[in-house]
Order: sequence, then C-alpha cells, then structure tokens
Amino acid sequence: MIRPKPVAGQALARSALDRASEHRLDQAWLDAAWARPDTRVLVLAQGRARWSGEAGEPRLVLVDAASAPVGERRLLGLDAAGVAYFAVDVEKLPEPAEDGHEGGLRELGTLLDDRDAGLLVHATGLHHWHRTHRFCARCGQPTESAAAGHVRRCPACGTEHYPRTDPAVIMLVLDRDDRCLLGRQPQWPERRWSTFAGFVEPGESLEQAVARELHEEVGVVTSATTYVASQPWPFPSSLMLGFLAYAVDDRVHVDGEEIAEARWFTRAEFKEAMDTGEVLTPGSLSIARYLIEQWYGGPLDEGNHW
Repeated sequence: MIRPKPVAGQALARSALDRASEHRLDQAWLDAAWARPDTRVLVLAQGRARWSGEAGEPRLVLVDAASAPVGERRLLGLDAAGVAYFAVDVEKLPEPAEDGHEGGLRELGTLLDDRDAGLLVHATGLHHWHRTHRFCARCGQPTESAAAGHVRRCPACGTEHYPRTDPAVIMLVLDRDDRCLLGRQPQWPERRWSTFAGFVEPGESLEQAVARELHEEVGVVTSATTYVASQPWPFPSSLMLGFLAYAVDDRVHVDGEEIAEARWFTRAEFKEAMDTGEVLTPGSLSIARYLIEQWYGGPLDEGNHW
C-alpha cells in the first residue's frame, strides 16, 4: 500500500490513505468493499460535509455503507488496516445528529487530522469536477461516472474524460538583500498582503509561468526560481506549485489591475508590520503562508492572518 506522507505546514497536502487506484476498474472488488461492515462513507453535498466534536478538534462524520444515502459512489482509498473509504455525492446532507455540524474545506481544512483532511480534499475535488463535466466535450452528449468516480465516460462516442487539474504557480519573490516582496490585490481589504500567483498557460513551463506572471503583475525580472512544494487547491480544481523567485533588482511596477500595491520587507520590517497589524498574512490553509514561513525562518503568529 502507498500512503503519502503528510506535508508539514500545508493543510491541504495531507493524507493517511492509499488511494487504491488499481481497484477502480474492478467492479467486483468495489461491490465487495462496499458490502463490508467496516467500510466508511463520507457524505458530501455541494462540497460540504457533516462533522462532530469540538471546534478545535473536529472529525468528519462517516457512516457505514448500509446507512449511506443513495448517490454516486467514489472510492477514496484504503487505510493501513485495509478499511475502504468512499464518498457519496448527494444534493442535500442528511439531518445532523444533536452534536453534528456542517462545513467545507475552507472552514475545516486546517483543523482536521491527516486522514480526514485527505478525505475531504479528495472528495471535494471530485465533486467540483463531476458537477461541471456532465456532458462530453467531443460530442455534447451526457456522460456517465466510471472508474469509481475518477473517469466520466461518454456512452455515445466512447470518449473518456479525466478529472481536470489546473496548474498554477505561486511564488515568493526575494531580492539580493534577501528581502521578500508581497502584494495586495485591488479588491482586497486594507492590510491584506500575500505572495503572487497565476495560472500556467498552454505550452509554458512552470519556470516560464513564474517569470511571466511576475513581470506582468509587478514588473519584476527574475534571474532564477527554486521549487519548494505543491498543494491541491480544489476551489474548484487547481494545483498550486510553490516557488521562490529571485529578482534581478528591486525595481517594482504594479500593473494596477491584478496588483494594486507591492512592497519589499526585511524580516525585521515584516515582523514589525505584523506586530502593529499593518500587515495581515495569508491563513494556514494556503501554501502562501508556508512560503512566507520558509523565508521568515519560523511559524507566523496564528492570530495575524486574513
């Protein structure tokens, strides 16, 4: 079994399950796994699920297969004990138990343990993809779910469609003096600052995307890039690829459309700006915070974020 290691500091890049992809086309295995009494099912509606427990230590409410509502079944994987986990997508969540609550990744992503975080990220990504890919892009006919929820197949023309993942680069810019550059988007509230990001275009490498986005948004010319880490971002279907980018000089020219303001910070200036509340940093859900922490040299104050 292949169980990915959790990535420290990245709330959405965690999992404790083997995805068991070799079983997705084996309908007999899937039926047998569903019939087992220890199988656990996550019920999802519009990207939201039931959870219970204290707000600081929530656990997803998982049900056995016999209690699961009727809906599309999607295999999420197996745990170390061989227990199978599925998701069922429904229009409306069942009524909660007395101690039940409802939430999605934005509320729960940083609070869940590795198993539950991985379950909800996987199920949410599949939910968004299925919801927006009901018809065949080749012939326009309705498609059907297949491969335990990881393929949509067109019965009319036979085309198979796979879950969409949109690569996006996200980067922290450093200058020769090891200062970092942060920016503000025009629509953001005052004091909200973050790293820079953008989607990878067709025919473009990741390094080219980093250089293009930074030049377009803040006029920065880069001399090199270093890959740091990646993070799924199923809102609805992105994969965030994190980089450090090194600027040739400290010249900045914001485009005024995507970026309203950009500012260089030394570590001392950044700490002072956080302490005074002049700067609010990204929350722990985003890899942007992880990139800043790598440069800063330690965790940021959990009370200082937007």
